[in-house]
Amino acid sequence: MAAPSPDHGPRLWARLLVLGGFMLFVGAAAGAIQINSMIAGISRTLPPAPDPALLPVSVVVVDRNGQLLRPFTTADGRWRLPVTQAQVDRRFLDMLLAYEDGGFYEHDGIAWTSMARAAGQFLLAGGRVVSGGSTLTMQVARLIEGGSTRSLDGKLRQMVHAGRIERELGKEQILDLYLSLAPYGGNIEGIRAASLAYFGKEPSRLTTAEAALLVALPQSPEARRPDRDPGAARAARDMVLDRLAVAGVLSREEAAAARLEPIPTARRDFPMLAAHMAQAAQTAQPQIREIALTIDKPLQDALERLAAARARFIDPRVSVAIVAADVESGEVLASVGSAGLFNSESQGFVDMTTAVRSPGSTLKPFIYGLAFEMGLAHPASLIEDRPTAFGAYVPANFDGFTRGTVSIRQALTESLNIPAIVVLDAVGPAQLALRLRRAHAPLRFPPDTAPSLAIGLGGVGVTLRDLVSAYAAIARGGRSVLLTDGVTPLPAAMDGAAPVFDPVATWYVADILADVPPPLNGSPGRIAYKTGTSYGYRDAWAIGFDGRTVVGVWVGRPDGTPVPGLAGITAAAPVLFEAFDRLGQRQAPLPRAPAGALIASNTELPAPLRRFRHPDQEMVARDTGPQIAFPSDGVDLDLAYAANVISPLTIKVRNGVPPFTFMTNGLPVGRTAFARESRWQPDGPGYVTLSVIDAEGRADSVTVFLN
Repeated sequence: MAAPSPDHGPRLWARLLVLGGFMLFVGAAAGAIQINSMIAGISRTLPPAPDPALLPVSVVVVDRNGQLLRPFTTADGRWRLPVTQAQVDRRFLDMLLAYEDGGFYEHDGIAWTSMARAAGQFLLAGGRVVSGGSTLTMQVARLIEGGSTRSLDGKLRQMVHAGRIERELGKEQILDLYLSLAPYGGNIEGIRAASLAYFGKEPSRLTTAEAALLVALPQSPEARRPDRDPGAARAARDMVLDRLAVAGVLSREEAAAARLEPIPTARRDFPMLAAHMAQAAQTAQPQIREIALTIDKPLQDALERLAAARARFIDPRVSVAIVAADVESGEVLASVGSAGLFNSESQGFVDMTTAVRSPGSTLKPFIYGLAFEMGLAHPASLIEDRPTAFGAYVPANFDGFTRGTVSIRQALTESLNIPAIVVLDAVGPAQLALRLRRAHAPLRFPPDTAPSLAIGLGGVGVTLRDLVSAYAAIARGGRSVLLTDGVTPLPAAMDGAAPVFDPVATWYVADILADVPPPLNGSPGRIAYKTGTSYGYRDAWAIGFDGRTVVGVWVGRPDGTPVPGLAGITAAAPVLFEAFDRLGQRQAPLPRAPAGALIASNTELPAPLRRFRHPDQEMVARDTGPQIAFPSDGVDLDLAYAANVISPLTIKVRNGVPPFTFMTNGLPVGRTAFARESRWQPDGPGYVTLSVIDAEGRADSVTVFLN
């Protein structure tokens, strides 16, 4: 900004002459120095008026609706939160202007009448400054420079600076600067930080008493701090109320009622919700004034309280982590990294939503999903739960007992280990790892280690956030979704990404998980969920979903120390069900069965699906060509009608290499990129030959009769 024009000084001098005594007020400081040169010299050293939008302020992290989750101090350790007039109670603004600067919108930075009064008081007090006569603009000038105005030099500098600010900024910007910079004691600056520190709420809705206290404090912030001298704070507040009542800004009744409100006696803690995620966001974007996350503040607050309460109940050294996400968008609605950020016993500073841990049995649904998609099994298929060895690896059930012949549904709802490993041996550990990667849940293996059967029971690393992403794919009918917090950039559109499972196989898994017996505090059938417990009782898991939300819970010690008796069903599942209790209107029913789902008892299944067949039990080897798993060769099928229209026939294939081409009577009827099934629309009864050809040209055919 250029120095003032040469005639600026005479204009100022002429105004001072009109006021008479004010010449003495300035002359006492300036001595023989010419006013004109003094002002020019001051102007050359003044900093430019700051743009309120660029003022160094605390980084604030807000939720999806703009509600404050966590602020951070400025680089110099101050709480100075970004704020505009739109975020402040209008009544406070009216009281501030009436008390501090009634002519704010008329003057050019200096209220000359007030300055004349100050000059008279200065003379009568024998050269001692009694009142400064400062406008809000002059106060902003002082706050920008941080210098003293109790000397004549300082007062003149403030006046010149105020004139520059008025020329460079509009009135609304000046008021915004005051709202951001006004001191409130200690390291509290600005109305927003003060309202949060003393009242625990945003300044958008203040009582008359609260507004009066916030008007009074900046005049003498240290002497009137309510956390140090509540009496002085009360006196200052009541003085504001009385003066505004005399001026007619407040009614006497309102002022009297406000005097009865108590004064806060301590500073409140600033919000610290989603602390781990907020810290990561602030680290990633340190220059952003306001960072918006996808978090839902009320849900985040409720789940943090839940995690802390459950952890205290289980063991003071135990931590609890929770992630809740929207099924369709993948937006993280709540992310509880620990049972308390400052809890040293449970190492609350560790974000357990991103820690790599053993998943226990939580991967079993994906094993069976593969078997359903490959045409190897149906939920009603029978499988043996008997001692089985795979070379040196001999899995055993959690309780040490076997149950003989069980259905796949029973094997998964009871989380039996032996059947899960039998099926995993058939579908292949590498295929399981691939499907989980499609679900944005990459498994972490030790260096130079390939996927093995051990991953089916937790012999691998995974994070809670990744598991929530994987279960979201089940909730979405097999379509993957990448969790997002609103800050981390998402990759390019994934519309063409391979599905995790086909819709029918996915629904079979979800339908079984809806049958898993709930913990004592839960109701059956309300959500689909799975628990898990890692080896040595180090990790307890529960992951579940309804038609709209997926939630994951981890319980354990961050340092990996075993917790005797810790289990998913007793430690994590109750937290999961309580988390769904807190969803409120977000709760939604589970999805219905998709077209093509076969809802049947074991005796009603096609013969190949009645019993799970392992490769060692007449199952075709994995490297042979495709086989039509349904319908079977030579069977009679009854056509289904809906509104006098023949329903489509589903053709399922196992083995072989996708993509598959499906044909009826030698004519192509469909081609799938990844799915192992296709739907064909018959035109009437009669014999039909169904064929499938895989990517390597290998084929299989069956002939059936349609009634």
